[in-house]
Order: sequence, then structure tokens, then C-alpha cells
Amino acid sequence: MSKISEHSFSSVLSVNPYKETYLSGISSFLSEATSPEYKKDQYTIAYLNSQEFITAQVAITKNIPEEDLYDAVYNKVYDELGLDQAVEYQVQFIELFNNLDEDNRTFHVFIVDPLTVTETYQPVVEKIKYIDTIIPTPLLIKSLYSKEIIESSGVHCFIYFQENDTFVTIYNEKEFVYTKSIKYSFLNMHERFCELYGERVEYEDFLYFMQHENLKDTTSNYKEYVLKLYKEIFSNINDIITYVKRAFEVDKIEHIYIGSQLATLTKLDEMAEVELGLKCSDFNFNYGYESNDTYIDQLHALMHIYASLDQDQKYQCNFTNYHRPPKFTQRESGKLIMLTAASFVIAFIYPVIYWSLAYAQSLQYNILEDDYAQLHNERTTREATVKNKEAEKEKFQALLDTENKEYDEKKATLIKIHDVKVNYPMKAKLLEMFLSDLNKYDVNVEALAYYDYEDDIPQKKEDHEDKQKKNQKNKSKLKEEVLVDKANQEKLKTFVFSLVASSDKNITNLLEFYTKKYETQYKFSLEEIVYEKDSKKYFGELKVKIL
Repeated sequence: MSKISEHSFSSVLSVNPYKETYLSGISSFLSEATSPEYKKDQYTIAYLNSQEFITAQVAITKNIPEEDLYDAVYNKVYDELGLDQAVEYQVQFIELFNNLDEDNRTFHVFIVDPLTVTETYQPVVEKIKYIDTIIPTPLLIKSLYSKEIIESSGVHCFIYFQENDTFVTIYNEKEFVYTKSIKYSFLNMHERFCELYGERVEYEDFLYFMQHENLKDTTSNYKEYVLKLYKEIFSNINDIITYVKRAFEVDKIEHIYIGSQLATLTKLDEMAEVELGLKCSDFNFNYGYESNDTYIDQLHALMHIYASLDQDQKYQCNFTNYHRPPKFTQRESGKLIMLTAASFVIAFIYPVIYWSLAYAQSLQYNILEDDYAQLHNERTTREATVKNKEAEKEKFQALLDTENKEYDEKKATLIKIHDVKVNYPMKAKLLEMFLSDLNKYDVNVEALAYYDYEDDIPQKKEDHEDKQKKNQKNKSKLKEEVLVDKANQEKLKTFVFSLVASSDKNITNLLEFYTKKYETQYKFSLEEIVYEKDSKKYFGELKVKIL
């Protein structure tokens, strides 16, 4: 058993605290311990019935760090379940890893009133002093999958009848999903049977019938009422299965394992298969233990299997408050004794250590001095090399700047030459085209201009004159600013004609003609037509933008 060897335990003692039965396991042999007692090399494990704890699912954001996870789950449980703030419940949890929520982690939470643990295990602790593990009953079933006793996956249902409790547990893909305690323990079944039968039957007689009579063959008067009782039980279980399918989006239960704390002649799995319409088997597995043909309670066997598993093969959910004391070296008294002994040793060996350290430090100082001299020479050499390289870099950078300046000047000259060769003839043709139509409408041109950029077009005559004066005063500075600004502008390519006519209608007719004829090639704009009384002429400024 790997777990036993890991903790240096030679045996395992499993405990049923509700009936105070003890089963000792050494190697692969199990036997009942009638007088259990504390043993230093004995690992002790017990279980907690389903009716003793509350179980729920809670979601915690993935942003919570691992060291704060327990507090986050603890507080979430109190908030969501409305637990009594005056009671400090014990909370344990296991994580659900097949959750599709990308933002949260989901946990199965188990909550126990500490008073319940104390009352249940006090008689046990008086005999054996310590309990290493107290685990919720449904989590023991994980051992069946870890040991590959059940090899198939899928959705499985486990039903187990005990004297004090009966639980229904669901596993999906070998992981715990849901558990519920139903009020049909043997004690509850006896009470309900007496109600159905109509008179009081001794509990021992009822148990004897359940163990030694087969409902298929018996002619007892109890048969009819026991069958009614089982029908009630399976109806209750069917309701639980229906809830699980809906709540956990389960398509179907693929297999049911049903068993009892008592060995019964009646085949419960056959009866369940008929009543529930699902494939059923006996909750009685071959664990590989020898027991001299004595019937072993399945939970005892599962506890021994659990104790043999490695940490990553089982659920870590331990409610024990009865930890064995730590090793001598981990106790406060042990630490004090060892500290005192160490102080005496240090007092005697201090002079020797001091001399040794001083000698070692002297050797280290000499070694570091030699290393420093060597490193200083290397540093001086490298600094000189870096300075030479920096001087060469500055020299080459100056040459590069000169070449770049020459390149920019030549590039600007070539662009200007290209513009003169290509654009000027084009402007002449356009002027000829536009001016040829002026005579048709008796319109004259007083002046004309061509502008590549929007800022070149004067808005008013006075502004244009002021701009010329400013350009003459600070010509070099303005030239630099204009060049920078024009580099960032898109060319407008606009002609401006100053038109003169004897009638404003001649100008508007001309504009209408141009607009219709050259609609897709040019954009025409005429802001106003001004009449001068002295000359009795109409003046207008026509802007033609090449599209």
C-alpha cells in the first residue's frame, strides 16, 4: 500500500463510528478489531454519513490567488447558503475540472457542524486517540475508479443502505457530481414497514427477515409490505435521478450499483432493474482482500482502498479534528530542546569556526584582488576601444549628413525641372481652351493666375498686399515655413480668372456653359459679381479647380 509506506504505517484501521465497528487491515488481509487501541504505526480512517453534512456547488472567480482561495470559498458558502453566522462550520471542498466557465472555478463544497463531528467521534477517540482522516462517504467511491475496479466511464449511480443512513451518489466520467441522503435507512425502513403492516414488529425480527428471506421465494406475511416499502424507495430514487438529469444536463444513467450494509438474500439489483428500468449491478466488488469468508461492509473496504492511494488519485476532503501530534522535531518543546543542544555545540565550536572563517576570508580577499587587477586592465582597454569607435562613428555620420543634404538638393532640382517640363505646356493648353469660349459670351479677362496650393490664393486684395510686404521683410524665414507647410498640403491646381463684362448675365451664362461642358473634369466657383458705377462694368472672380 503506497500510502502506508509513505507514512511508515504498518496497518490501517477503518472505523464505522455509527455502529462502532472497526476493521484492521494488514497487507491484503482484513479482520474485525474487537478491542481497538492506539498504535503509533497504525493509520486510522473513518467516514461521515451523507445526512451529517451539507453539500453544494459554488463558483469563485479565477482572479482569486491560491492562498486566498479557502477564505473566498468559506465566505461564499456563508453568503449563498445563509448559514448561521454564530456557528463556525467546518468547510472542505473539491474542484470541478470539467467546467466550461472561462471566468470562474467551480467547487463541490461540504459543510459540517463541528458539534456533529465531536458527538459522532468522541467514543471512538476515547479508544484510539487519533483519527487521521474523516471523509464524506460519497467521496470514497472515487477509489473504485482509481483502482480500476470499475473500468467503464459514463454516468453511474451508487445506492447504499445502512442502519443510520442511505445515500444516492452520482458520478460522471469517474468524477463526483451529486449526492443525497434519503430517509430510508434500516431504522427508517423499519418504522415505515410497521406503518404499512399495521402493527409493531421488533427491529431485530425485521432485520432477520431482510437478511435471511428472499422476497422471490418467501411466503411470509411480511412479503407484501416489504415489496410496497421497496416500491416507495425506488420511486424516491427515481425522482432523484430525474432531478439529476435536469439539473446537471445528464442524458441518461448508464449503470446503477446498489448494495447494503447487511448481507441480504434478496437481489436488490434485480429488483431495482425492474423498478427503475436501468441496468443494475450489486454494490459488492472484488477488492483483492482476504477476510476468511466474512461479509465485509463495502464502506470498510472502500476506506482501506482509499488509504492505499496516492494523493493525486483521491479526493482530499478531511474533516478530522483529531490529528496525531507532530514528530518530536516539529513540536515546540522538541524545537526548544534541539535549540538548547545546538547552543552548547555552537559555544564549543565557535573559536574553531571563527578561525576557519577568518582564514577562508583572507584567501578569498587575495583571490578577489587578483581578479580585480585583471578586470581593471580589461576595462581600460575596452574603454579606449569604445572611444575610438565613437570618434569613427561621428566622422562617418558627418559624411552621411553631407551626402544626404546633396541628395535632397539634387532631388528638389529634378522635381522642379520635371514640373516645368510637364505642367507648364499643360497650363497653356487649358488657358487656350477656356479663353476660346469667352468671346462667345462677350466676356473679357482682366487678369488670370494659377495656384498649386490653397494658401497661395489671396482671399482679399488687401490681405494679399500685406502678405507681400511681410514676405519682403522676412523672406528667408517665410520661405522655409511655406516649404514645410506645402509639403503637407495636397495640390489644388486652380486657375483664377478676373472676368469683366458689360452685363452680369454674360458672366452667369458663361459659368453655366462651363459647368455643363466640363462637369466631370473641373470644378467652377464664382462667389460674387460686382458692379462698378464709374466704369459701368461687371466684375467677377472665377475659380477653376482641376479634378
